Amino acid sequence: MALRLADGTAWSDVLARAVAATPEAFGAEVDGVVTLHNLVEGEWRAVGHPAPGRTPVDNSVVINLSRLDADTARAAVAHAAAAHRAWARTPLADRKARVSDALDALTAHRDLLALLLVWEIGKPWRLACADVDRALDGVRWYAGEIDRMLADGREPLAGPVSNIASWNYPMSVLVHAELVQLLAGNAVIAKTPSQGGAVCLTVAHALLRRAGLPATLVSGGGEELSEVLVRAPEIGAVAFVGGRSNGGKVAAALLDSDKRHFIEQEGLNAWGIWNFSQWDLLAAHLKKGFEYGKQRCTAYPRFVVQRDLVDEFLDMYLPVVRSVRFGHPLAVGDDWTAGDPLPELDFGPLISAAKADELRRKVDEAVRGGAVPLHRGKLTGAPFLPGQDTSAYAAPSVLLAPPGRSRLMHAEPFGPVDTIVVVDTTDELLAAMNASNGALVASLACDDTDEAGKLAVDLQAFKVGINKPRSRGDRDEPFGGRGASWKGAFVGGDLLVQAVTVGGDGRLYGNFPDYTSYPAT
Repeated sequence: MALRLADGTAWSDVLARAVAATPEAFGAEVDGVVTLHNLVEGEWRAVGHPAPGRTPVDNSVVINLSRLDADTARAAVAHAAAAHRAWARTPLADRKARVSDALDALTAHRDLLALLLVWEIGKPWRLACADVDRALDGVRWYAGEIDRMLADGREPLAGPVSNIASWNYPMSVLVHAELVQLLAGNAVIAKTPSQGGAVCLTVAHALLRRAGLPATLVSGGGEELSEVLVRAPEIGAVAFVGGRSNGGKVAAALLDSDKRHFIEQEGLNAWGIWNFSQWDLLAAHLKKGFEYGKQRCTAYPRFVVQRDLVDEFLDMYLPVVRSVRFGHPLAVGDDWTAGDPLPELDFGPLISAAKADELRRKVDEAVRGGAVPLHRGKLTGAPFLPGQDTSAYAAPSVLLAPPGRSRLMHAEPFGPVDTIVVVDTTDELLAAMNASNGALVASLACDDTDEAGKLAVDLQAFKVGINKPRSRGDRDEPFGGRGASWKGAFVGGDLLVQAVTVGGDGRLYGNFPDYTSYPAT
């Protein structure tokens, strides 16, 4: 049966809705493609050099990003610093009222924001809605708790918070963080991720600006803008989410500074299986783990398995992998009608054709080096539109015993590629789970929870789950990393507010010299 786009979900329809909702944020067409404005100096302005942005769904050009140069970004930061001083003096009740207005506006456009995420970063509809909802629900929780969090005399920072985040969670990570920073009395600056999410973030920031919130949104190359967004003296704190290469550059730029920072970088999150028998329980967790093609910081791409359990593990695991559903996130059959649910997929495309090709090359490289390919899925049979470009799609792959020199052995693939390492002792288990020198999360599958607890002490992960996965968390649960996966202040709950305020008892938990470390949970 030939598939088609669900009615009303074509990119032209979704973009038209976005322009109608926030016309001030959109500019003229260049080569037949609408151009985004930048939110600088308190208004949406047609500044910057247009550069095409593609959707991973079918690799078509969907928008022009206006990339700023360093001088324009520097002027935007200077204006944000002035706006910060005024906002810091705004009474908390007024700040809460404006954030509440922004939340109401974002809620009214929830479905539009989610559809933009489907097209821009390839999230299936259910997961795109969850990204938006987590942002809105999380900020509402902070709005109810912010009076208590600031009751000990905490005050805003000396300058605005600069937010540089990856493309995978524009709402529940980036916009969520900005709104909490605003509640705490700080103006905010955000850089649009180069790989996706620009239109969703533009609409969201237009709604924030209409609510009277001091927000700045800029687009541009990381190399060109990083010096300004990280090192500018007006910046009060830097929040970075991304890979270790770029995160290391940000950290290096802050070495001679006492500037607040929270730098989240990837790690090879691992799930260890030792003296375990509850396979049905584990199967349910692992199926859910394939959501969004494992393109998230808390995905588990590494399984370290006790040799005596390998056969039982594979009997459970391989059917899970083969049941994973992926394809065009908006493709439906001819019998679909308005009001019917959109496709229920585990993931759609990866973020780009280049990323899909990179993963294929890493898998081939590992196999040539000696890894055993237990499963290499195919695109054949997945739901795609007739003639659709599928260059950004990658089926799940599973490799046993990747060679030590393989890039998949020590680094996070950030895609649907799992590796399995077989061990004979608990020392080998811990070494294999700690292969990337620090991770955000880890889990142990073990019938004896006391034994698992003892092993967990030596895992280089901030959060360790026993017979369950761990997530980034929000609201009252802190988040951080161990080793090379995190630098700077820990965030989440009270710690997220403490990271962007000063005063109170003066404590700042995190990976700083001479600071108290917050215990893993």
